[in-house]
Amino acid sequence: MAIMSKGRVLATGGTGYIGSHAVVELIKAGYEVEIIDNLYNSKAAVLGKIAELTGVGPKFYNVDMCDKPALMEVFARGNYDAVIHFAGLKAVGESVEQPLRYYATNVGGTLNLLDCMRAYGVKKIVFSSSATVYGVQETPKCEETMSTGSGISNPYGKTKFVIEEILKDAATADPGMEVSILRYFNPIGAHPSGLLGEDPNDRPNNLMPIVMKVATGEIDKLTVYGNDYPTPDGTCIRDYIHVVDLVKGHLAALEKMRPGAQIYNLGTGQGSSVMEIINEFSRVGGIQLPYEIGARRAGDLASLYADPMLAERELGWKAELSVANAMRDTLTFLRKEGLKLRV
Repeated sequence: MAIMSKGRVLATGGTGYIGSHAVVELIKAGYEVEIIDNLYNSKAAVLGKIAELTGVGPKFYNVDMCDKPALMEVFARGNYDAVIHFAGLKAVGESVEQPLRYYATNVGGTLNLLDCMRAYGVKKIVFSSSATVYGVQETPKCEETMSTGSGISNPYGKTKFVIEEILKDAATADPGMEVSILRYFNPIGAHPSGLLGEDPNDRPNNLMPIVMKVATGEIDKLTVYGNDYPTPDGTCIRDYIHVVDLVKGHLAALEKMRPGAQIYNLGTGQGSSVMEIINEFSRVGGIQLPYEIGARRAGDLASLYADPMLAERELGWKAELSVANAMRDTLTFLRKEGLKLRV
């Protein structure tokens, strides 16, 4: 049976944490979605979960973005209307240890993707960027008009900045190209069904997946990196956004594409401290999370959060779910996975 769709979208990295949630929302909204992913930091079982949630099993290609001939073959079959680009390496600490690998994969893979798009006349791309591109700013509230690139403390963030610049230049060179750059803040949570959630193959670097592994006993205790910052409880403040809100931002961006490169923050506009996240998870789950206070990490800012008003004005999007919602859905995911939680 033919699928009547609003368009055919290729999702790179579509079995990952954010990519899989986005694929679900795109299918629910009437798009035909195909996925490429090399499963480096995700699992093939996610495809069955997407099918269970949507009734549609998206076509999947096990392809590495650095394999340009294989990527070109996907485009030769696809007849895509747009690309949403999630694929890439994302561990900050690992990027410091392996910078060349990060540049080759993230920047090189994106160049391959753009070459394939050009070869097959695909003019629309939504890019998964990061608030790390803001680097060090004088104010913790980030607006899209701020300068970027200065003070980025790790190669991962630098790859995001470089890719943004490439995309902007590509849109300038081709007046028909439509680019939407989405700067994520701190995605947390899971699908409310519990079928999809954050489940990295490698050791996690971000706060919430570490909290999850401490909650299941896989990691003995959580380290809070510094409690002497100029914040109410001394721990760093970040803008934590529910992953379902985040991916709805991609849908909004896709449906409001226009020529040129547009940039939007996807965040709540409010910050929560590390201790507030730990305490909220403990409260919602009835779990005591063991933690210790460690030394500050180099490059960590005291506070960072989004000004999300541009996305609200131009895309009609804003975050609606709370940190408590994210904790509830994360716990649902852990229990659905059959994981035993601390008491």
